[in-house]
Amino acid sequence: MTTISTTDPARTSAGLRTEPDRNCPLCPRLADFRQAARAREPGWFNSPVPPFGDANGRLLIVGLAPGLQGANRTGRPFTGDHAGDLLYATLIEYGFAKGVYQARPDDGLMLVDCRIGNAVRCVPPQNKPLPAEINTCRQFLIATLETMPRLRAIVALGRIAHESTVKVLGLRSAAMPFSHGAVHQAGEIRLYDSYHCSRYNTNTRVLTPEMFRSVFAKVRTELEK
Repeated sequence: MTTISTTDPARTSAGLRTEPDRNCPLCPRLADFRQAARAREPGWFNSPVPPFGDANGRLLIVGLAPGLQGANRTGRPFTGDHAGDLLYATLIEYGFAKGVYQARPDDGLMLVDCRIGNAVRCVPPQNKPLPAEINTCRQFLIATLETMPRLRAIVALGRIAHESTVKVLGLRSAAMPFSHGAVHQAGEIRLYDSYHCSRYNTNTRVLTPEMFRSVFAKVRTELEK
């Protein structure tokens, strides 16, 4: 993982920006989609969604990208769509969040020893970012990890989040294949894999609440060792 040594707080040691601008132009397709959403719903967030939670936390959760009517609307990861219902309930159950999740950014919910981000910061059409967009946005995932000095565990929600995180960690994807429930060691950091908590996965029972909770139960147990 890259180490920050730059004097510019807005850039990583490789000269990449740590946070995208509200009008980030790096991915033209996503910028056009974002602009169309602004014209249609001017009261929504409609910008690259920043991470949520404690930069000093030991746990980072990496999702795919903001949902159109979820984080893209509210400005907080996994807030306002079906995926957030299961995620935040699970985080509260295992002590990684406190408060009451009410699907809005002003609900007072707080993360504990935990942070949530996405592999891609802007909402993509049909929830499907292109490979070039994932690669371009990885600089911001790098920055998220670099600004977490106590990071010990990462939960990757889905294959794309897993593969992008593995590349950030400087490891070979072939040596760390994605599999629900798998745990990979990367130096002092453990990477935990889970199917994404999307409506499709939970409705089709690809991912059950029990399967999802088992991942976070394992994280909690191993962080307490």
